[in-house]
Amino acid sequence: MASERILLVQLADIGDLVLATPAIAALREARPQAQIELLASEHALPLVPARLVDRQIPFNRSGGSASGDFFSRRNLRLLPRLRAQQYDAIVFFHHFTFRAGVFKFWLLAKASGARRIIGLRNHNIGFLTDFIDDEGFGARHQAQYWLDLVALLGASSCARPAQMKREAMSSQAIPPTSKPIVVMHAGSGGYSKARRWPAAGFAEVANGLREQCGAEVVLVGRPDDDGYVVENLLDQKPINLAGKTTLPQLADIIARANLFIGADSGVMHIAAATGTPVLSIFGPSNPDAWKPWAVGSHATVLRSGVECSPCSYTGHTIGAREGCQARTCMKLVRPIQVLEAAKHLLSSTAHADEVRPQSLTSVSDCSPFSRLKILGVPVDAITYDDWMNQISKWVEADIGAQHVCTVNPEFIIVARRDPIFFNILNRAAICVPDGVGLLWASRHLGAPLPERVTGSDGVPLIARHAAEKGWKIFFLGAGEGIAERAAGILKAQHQQLIISGAYGGSPAEREEDEIVAMINASGADILLVAFGAPKQDKWIARNLPRLEVAMAMGVGGSFDFIAGVVPRAPQWMRDRGLEWFYRLLRQPWRLRRMLRLPRFVIAVLRQKQDE
Repeated sequence: MASERILLVQLADIGDLVLATPAIAALREARPQAQIELLASEHALPLVPARLVDRQIPFNRSGGSASGDFFSRRNLRLLPRLRAQQYDAIVFFHHFTFRAGVFKFWLLAKASGARRIIGLRNHNIGFLTDFIDDEGFGARHQAQYWLDLVALLGASSCARPAQMKREAMSSQAIPPTSKPIVVMHAGSGGYSKARRWPAAGFAEVANGLREQCGAEVVLVGRPDDDGYVVENLLDQKPINLAGKTTLPQLADIIARANLFIGADSGVMHIAAATGTPVLSIFGPSNPDAWKPWAVGSHATVLRSGVECSPCSYTGHTIGAREGCQARTCMKLVRPIQVLEAAKHLLSSTAHADEVRPQSLTSVSDCSPFSRLKILGVPVDAITYDDWMNQISKWVEADIGAQHVCTVNPEFIIVARRDPIFFNILNRAAICVPDGVGLLWASRHLGAPLPERVTGSDGVPLIARHAAEKGWKIFFLGAGEGIAERAAGILKAQHQQLIISGAYGGSPAEREEDEIVAMINASGADILLVAFGAPKQDKWIARNLPRLEVAMAMGVGGSFDFIAGVVPRAPQWMRDRGLEWFYRLLRQPWRLRRMLRLPRFVIAVLRQKQDE
């Protein structure tokens, strides 16, 4: 009787393949007589121990996406070769995220001739015969997804370490030493440079570990990582092996170390697989999906806790692959935090798979009010009275800055194409229904909102309550002098109002530190930001952990209205939900933006049909 033939497919690069090895090992153990073959990136394949699979099939990646590379002449030649093998089962270690990419997996499934086609099921995939549901990135760790997948073939789904092929280098690479060896990787792989921690931070930590722990620092990675930048910043020359090792040699170097420090990358996953204690720094990417798979060993994840992080690999989407230009989520992980965490791991008192407490304040992702999801964006069932009462509670509780977003149909349409904005709206403490279209949508969806709550009406109301209760307000943004003018008008209306500051500024990253320091020094309880959406909400989200206010809120054009720069619609038009029409008449250039409204209506009608 011919042995069972199983084809495993993982076309991504180093980290993805490393995280598939626990599942491959579990399958090998469950199917010792089966012919198990692995189709994977030829760059990463040398890491896979020969004992795990009977045949390695290299997939050529020329540097582009796996989908684009798949249709190269060399890779297309694989299809008839796979057809000749007549596999019994094919297992895809992939999320089927892109509909366009699903076509290549369908071709592979057809070419394999497999009767059992195994993978994660979502709305993009329809040809699987055996599956588990794809619950989204981070619902389970990637390695656990693949273990659960091979359980469909009778393998154990219990967590087990990843497995690496190791190859010793010359002893001259790292001369024998009694010092603790700390390996640092100042890169993030080729997929996304947004995940890199600043080279200056690595240098500061390396100098600190040398001075305080007597550590020997070893730099690894590719030549185009930032290893050479770090080297030039160090007080003493390190051992620099960047670009000088094969992947199995890299695994052996890290296995001999006392600690590995790096950002989210394939090298970090290699380090976790070796059993060496790992200190990883996460910003844009999702640690629930990609943190070190360190079964039985020490691992620490450091994050800044900004509201917009993670912005990539969230839900069922890749999200913002390159993050944002500011990269505040990485910059706010301070070298002193990394140094202290590194010393903690070197002391051997850390716990396995530990996630270190953040020294920066975590954001709230839970609203105190009932929430309705409209096209995936939360909208709170809130009234003006509810809102003012909640602000009072936040000020009294002193629990850290809370983000309030105003939501209207236009913002929802923008958020559907902007994953960072989408994530911010889903993580904000409150999303107030600022738009008559939301009242219509809520009724259509069977969960009517109590009233429209606008930022333009909310700001004067906040000022009135602030005057009564002694809250201090900082006005930020709008055009030159407008924040000051709006603050002055509200002060004239409410003599007891305390204006802690007013500043135009900009959402530019280079101004963030100065503006945040100014706000915190003012002692403000409430921060109102008028940079326009979504810039204002992105600015608040990435700076929220270090803002010493009770509430921060984007207010769009509210300062312009208060200052009289832009007139508001007459009250009768506002009462009838026609304010948008008044603004269009006065600002015809808004027509293009207004075209989002019919798209919103159509999308809501479709949401109702799908429920």
